[in-house]
Amino acid sequence: MLLNLAIPAQTPMITSPVPIFLTVMAIILVTPLLLNRLKIPHVIGLILAGVAVGPHGFGLLARDMSFEVFGQVGILYLMFLAGIEIDMYHLRKNLRKGLTFGAFTFLVPLVLGAVAAVVILRMEILVAVLLASMFAAHTLIAYPIVARFGVTKSPAVIIAIAGTIVTVLGSLIVLAGVLGVYREGSLTSLLKILGYLVLYSVGIIYVYPRLTRYFFKKYNDGISQFIYVMVMVFFAAALASWIGIEGVFGAFFAGLVLNRFIPSRSTLMGRLEFVGNAIFIPYFLIGVGMLIDVHVVMAGWGTLYVAAVMSAVAMVTKWIAAFATQKTFRLTSIDRSIMYQLSNAHTAVALAVVMIGYGMDLFGVEILNGTVVMILVTCTVSSIGTARAASKLKLQLLEQEEEEGSKDESGTHPRTLIAISNPLTSPGIVELALAMRFPDSSKPGDFYALHVRNDNSASSRAIGRNSLDVAERTAAAVETSVTTIERYDLNFITGVLNTMEERDITEVIIGLHRRTNVIDSFLGDKIERLLKSTNRMVVMTRCFIPVNTVTRIVVAVPKKAQFETGFRRWVQAIGNLCRHAGCPIEFWCEDGTAAMISTVLRQSRLGIRTSFATLESFDDFVVKSQEIKDDDLLVVVSARRASVSFESDMDAVPEFLQRYFTTTNLIVLYPGQFGTEPPMTMAETMATDMVSAPSPLYLYTVNFLRRMRRIITRRTSK
Repeated sequence: MLLNLAIPAQTPMITSPVPIFLTVMAIILVTPLLLNRLKIPHVIGLILAGVAVGPHGFGLLARDMSFEVFGQVGILYLMFLAGIEIDMYHLRKNLRKGLTFGAFTFLVPLVLGAVAAVVILRMEILVAVLLASMFAAHTLIAYPIVARFGVTKSPAVIIAIAGTIVTVLGSLIVLAGVLGVYREGSLTSLLKILGYLVLYSVGIIYVYPRLTRYFFKKYNDGISQFIYVMVMVFFAAALASWIGIEGVFGAFFAGLVLNRFIPSRSTLMGRLEFVGNAIFIPYFLIGVGMLIDVHVVMAGWGTLYVAAVMSAVAMVTKWIAAFATQKTFRLTSIDRSIMYQLSNAHTAVALAVVMIGYGMDLFGVEILNGTVVMILVTCTVSSIGTARAASKLKLQLLEQEEEEGSKDESGTHPRTLIAISNPLTSPGIVELALAMRFPDSSKPGDFYALHVRNDNSASSRAIGRNSLDVAERTAAAVETSVTTIERYDLNFITGVLNTMEERDITEVIIGLHRRTNVIDSFLGDKIERLLKSTNRMVVMTRCFIPVNTVTRIVVAVPKKAQFETGFRRWVQAIGNLCRHAGCPIEFWCEDGTAAMISTVLRQSRLGIRTSFATLESFDDFVVKSQEIKDDDLLVVVSARRASVSFESDMDAVPEFLQRYFTTTNLIVLYPGQFGTEPPMTMAETMATDMVSAPSPLYLYTVNFLRRMRRIITRRTSK
């Protein structure tokens, strides 16, 4: 937590609330624009701007309560974003490396820092350990830089973030132990904090997911969800501070727990990042600059000597820890640079430790001033070094993507058409379409939102325009452009087919038909005609809860599905959806199909939790379907009659889904096929409107008799 240093009384030039806020906003706006030309990281610019306008600079602003509040919120928000943006799959995959780096980057500065304090600064052992705990901890002040370069999911960044929490907790435990020995002569306070930490972690892990899932399912309003997340984060931080743990740990821990419910490409995530990066985090950085007094450099050679020793020990020991981690796990030099530079800055915990020690007369004024200089030096080096390392890492990742893309010639550039019917269902369908794309791809695909009407009434036009506006706003919330198309055509099918031909559409996403009468089929006459008229991938969706609250995705795959043309694309689409939802996925399929699915997922580097269950016939699907729960998402991969994977049992699937899965979150997917059928003419479309499909009861009876005959044949053969 940020603590106020002893700032000498000075009357600021700007004292009114509105001019103060105007000045801060102007700094946040102008600083990046000026520093882009000088190739200086924005973090350093904001800190230097704080030094200039603060009480130790030109005295324009005082570090009043607004900077105290926004500074506290900024550091908590920074740690929360670090937790919320972590790829949980890669965190589990790199957890051992992160804990190892955390142990190195905590123990090496702690031990060597204590030795240097005793030998060089002539401190007592207890005071030296307290000072060394300040060297061990660090702040992710350069995290916005790696976020701007888009490398937050890199293993090196994840390792550094995991190590940060280890150092923060370790430093706080050392601080509690030293203060307990100094005040009470025992470690009772340390044991109490450890007990509170265990209870705190268990409570957050148990309560937060259940409460969040309930709230997100009940309240789908974006503003309400944003406020809810803010309440949860700051409640966790306040509770952590109340039990004696640093608030930054509570904010980060809340981010990890809520990570599952806030997809990286969602409206809620966009709002969280915008508010943090636009206001709270810049406010924190400016507040850090206002704490720095450059005049302490001229306070005498004693201050310079102490500051040089502290800065050297802080940076050298962190480099040794990063180097040891690199050699232990055979990482690259770029990974070492990322880990070192992210762990090099000292602000929050350093200020807390030095102010506590200074208030108890354990540290002199030289240590206080030396800490200020150390903060300025380490933040500068960390920001500049992180910018250089992140740029190299970004180029390396782009080169790897280009190499893998040149090797993979089977993938085609997707062009998605989203059929919109009304404003109520359009947000869910658009979010599903965005979730099925590659979030990190340089060519994410083209998106089109289509509304077809067959009359020119004012009400029909208003519904169409409103539906497309809602779809456009939903996509814009995650910084994705969607081309809206309002079309007047003979009917819905001809409108969709003509648009597909005009725009070279590769896949269509549409809301699942809802039966209106007894003789109506499960898919509906329109979708059945659409499937007969195109060989492109068609996805039909019906979700009763938000995708980010789904607990599991179950995919039922037919036999020989791997031989279809669109196999790779639909596997990637469902894999992207699983990555977006952050939940495990289970494929019900044959062993040969499972092997091909695993290959596609591995080559796509999706990093999702995958499991497989054997499914050899429709009877197996009927039996296993009892395992589907209300919070699961069932994906049924079907096939057209002329396709390789089609079987007669598939005729019974629609009626089976309608009978037993009326309240289940459902996606029915028809993969793309070989060939390009010509679009239906107007006469053919009108003719098919008059031809009714076979009765669902008739199809269900026929397939039931087929299954009974197959079962009797199996038993008699045995």
